[in-house]
Amino acid sequence: MQETELEWQPQVKAQARQRAASSGGLVVSCRAHFGLGPEGTLDAGRVRDINVAVSSSHAAAILAAREDGATESDLHDAVVEAIADAYFRQGGGGRAGLEVKFADVEWLNIRF
Repeated sequence: MQETELEWQPQVKAQARQRAASSGGLVVSCRAHFGLGPEGTLDAGRVRDINVAVSSSHAAAILAAREDGATESDLHDAVVEAIADAYFRQGGGGRAGLEVKFADVEWLNIRF
């Protein structure tokens, strides 16, 4: 049984990663401080709970970076960019140039 799991599990994980990178994307859930604009505006930074599906292209970039041994900082940047595009910029819509600051992460979950 244990030998079967050792052989089977990596294949299942690889298939899930492939699906996420090619069509399914990833779902990122987190609670963190997001800053979008200056204090006193509607876009001022605040703690937000976010649960968002990121695109397959962002998923591919995050997974590739992880497999290539990216630093935590590099992965952080890739995840922030994915959240920014999916949640705040809405796929490059009307707020395409919006800069999103991401700090004070309380928790973060990424799932296929």
